[in-house]
Amino acid sequence: MRERNAIVFAAVCQIPPGRVATYGQIARISGLGRLARQVGYALNALPEDSEVPWHRVVNARGEISQRSAAGSESESLQRLRLEAEGVRFDARGRIDLGEYSWDAAR
Repeated sequence: MRERNAIVFAAVCQIPPGRVATYGQIARISGLGRLARQVGYALNALPEDSEVPWHRVVNARGEISQRSAAGSESESLQRLRLEAEGVRFDARGRIDLGEYSWDAAR
């Protein structure tokens, strides 16, 4: 499990500032195929002081995924961090993946 998480974290660390990747993209890059939920579980296990840019991972609709913990402030923190990097949200709270998606092939 730790090895899988380390692979996911390494993939997320490749996302440059001002870009986002989906859970599915990170799963594929990490060799997890279509197991996007595993990426979410791995990121959820990060310690609060982690340097991994977890905030750059969004769902396939370009939205910040809701956390299961009631009253969690991580969603607003994620949005604030992305906006500080120049990522813009539309009126529905979505990111234009055509504009901000990270191309791992580059």
